[in-house]
Amino acid sequence: MFTHFCNKWALPSFITLFSLLFAGAVSAASNCVDCHRQVTPNAVVDWELSKHSKASVDCAVCHGNKHTNAKDAAQAKMPSPDTCGQCHAERVAQYKASKHAAAWVAMNAMPTIHYQPMAMIEGQKGCGSCHRVGLKTDAEKETLRKQGNGYGSAACDSCHTRHTFSVAEAKQPQACQTCHTGFDHPQWEMYSGSKHGVRYGLKQLGILQPTAAAPTCQTCHMQNGDHNVQTSWGFLAVRLPLPEDKVWAADRATILQALQVLDPEGKPTARLDLVKAGNVARLTQEDWQKQRDKMVAACSQCHASAFAKGELAKGDDMIREADHLMAEAIRVVTGLYADGTLPKPKGYAYAFPDLLTFHDAPTVIEQKLFVMFLEHRMRAFQGTFHANPDYAMWYGWSEMRRDLTEIQSLAEEMRRAKGTAKK
Repeated sequence: MFTHFCNKWALPSFITLFSLLFAGAVSAASNCVDCHRQVTPNAVVDWELSKHSKASVDCAVCHGNKHTNAKDAAQAKMPSPDTCGQCHAERVAQYKASKHAAAWVAMNAMPTIHYQPMAMIEGQKGCGSCHRVGLKTDAEKETLRKQGNGYGSAACDSCHTRHTFSVAEAKQPQACQTCHTGFDHPQWEMYSGSKHGVRYGLKQLGILQPTAAAPTCQTCHMQNGDHNVQTSWGFLAVRLPLPEDKVWAADRATILQALQVLDPEGKPTARLDLVKAGNVARLTQEDWQKQRDKMVAACSQCHASAFAKGELAKGDDMIREADHLMAEAIRVVTGLYADGTLPKPKGYAYAFPDLLTFHDAPTVIEQKLFVMFLEHRMRAFQGTFHANPDYAMWYGWSEMRRDLTEIQSLAEEMRRAKGTAKK
C-alpha cells in the first residue's frame, strides 16, 4: 500500500499515511531540527525547502531514530537507493538497471585501481567522488562507514543533492557536469559548446523563450525521466558482435586484445566478465539496436528521423576510423614485445599492452598509447555524437594522428637503441 500511494503520487493519502506512521515521532523530529539548526543549519534549510518536509518525510525516515544526541552520531543510518525506493520504487528499479548503478563495480574492476591514493578512490576527491553513484555491497558500505566516509552508501543524491533532493535541479544539464567532464569523458564541455548546449544556455539566461527547443543531457539520455541510463556504444565504444567489415573487425579485435578482453588467439578472457559486470559495453546486436532506437526517437523530437539516423551513423563511422588508427598504434607496441625490444610487463597476462593500466603503464610509449585511447579516441567519437566539431576534430582525430606518428617514431628509436631494428 505504501509503495502504491507513493508511486501514484496520491499526495493527500501520502501525507495521511505518514501522519499515521510517524505521529509518535513528531517530538523526535523536532529535536533533530532544533539541534541541527545549530550544528548543520544549511542542511536544515535545504530540507525545509524540499518536498519531503512538506510531505512529513522527516529525518528519521531516512536516517533512522537511533541517533538522538551528539555522542551517538555514528548511529545515524546513511540512506541507500533502497531507502529512496520505499517511495520511488519505479525510478530506483530503473536506476539499478543503468550504467550508473555499475559505476562502483566498474571503478574497482580497473587492474591498477589499488595503486591509487585511497583519498581519491574512496574519498570525495577523485574516482570515488563520481563512481560513488554505483551500488555497493554491505561490506563495502561498512568499510566506508568505518573510514568516516558518510557518502559511501548514497547514490540518488549524486544528482538530487541533499537535502532538497530537487527534481528540478536534477533535470538541469549542470547536474551532470561534475562527473561528465574532463580527461576521458568531457561530455559536458562537448554539450555546452554544441548548438544544443548553447541554445539551452540562452534559455537559462532568458534570451530564448522557455518553450524554445533546446535539449538537455536528460532529453537524450533520460527520456521521460527514465533512470535506466545507457548508450548504444557504451563507455569505451567497443561492442559485440564484431562488424562484417573485415578491416574494422580486425581493428576492433586488436583493441579488445589490448583491453585484455580477448587473448592472442581471439578467445574471451576472464576480463570479459568484468566488462559485463561493469555494464560498459553492449554485447549483443539486440542490446545495441535497442539503445540506438531510443536515441533516434529522442532526436526525432526536433529533427526528421532520416536526418537523425544519418547523423548517428556518422558517429559509427567515426568510431571505425578512430579504431583503425588505434589498432595500428597497438600493433606497433605489440611488435616491440614480439621482437624483444620491450619486455612484457610483469603482471600482464598476454604480450599485448594493457590499456586499462592507464597512467601506471610502465613505459613512455605505453603511456602514450593509453592517452591515445582514453583521451583522444574518446574525444573523436564522443565529440561526433555530441555535435561538437572542435572536440571531434582538433581534440580527437587530429591528436590521434599525432599520437600514431609519435608512437611509430618512438618504436624506431627504441629498436635502434636495443639493436633490434629490422633490416
